[in-house]
Amino acid sequence: MELHSLKPAAGAVKSRKRIARGQGSGRGGTSTRGHKGAKSRSGYKSKRAFEGGQMPLQMRLPKRGFKSPNRVEYVAMNVGQLQAISEKYSVDTIDVATLLKLGIIKKTDQVKVLGTGELTAKLTVSAHACSATAKAAIEAQGGTVTIL
Repeated sequence: MELHSLKPAAGAVKSRKRIARGQGSGRGGTSTRGHKGAKSRSGYKSKRAFEGGQMPLQMRLPKRGFKSPNRVEYVAMNVGQLQAISEKYSVDTIDVATLLKLGIIKKTDQVKVLGTGELTAKLTVSAHACSATAKAAIEAQGGTVTIL
């Protein structure tokens, strides 16, 4: 076997369609484009999502809602929950690192303390945000609130 005598297997290589090379080729005249209309002309390009005049899918579907990319999502922690965590794990300092270590929040979560529930323990709380009622409830027990 020599390099110059190598050939592909029979039927493996097809010759491409030669369009617009005269009537004798069988693909002359309109050159497989049909008769007249925008699609037969050079430079034709359909609009994105155009469905032949039918109402496009993105216009048929209902549009709902909007989520701002600048919105900050907080994990709500009520004062009652802080009391329960304090009793269960016997801690008096509750911050993001403590909540993360106990598996209550995820690494990317931001914590906001809210004022629902009863608080009896003196706590040192550190969070990303805190409501006025929660701050008042914590400080009424002699605790402190730090905003990160």
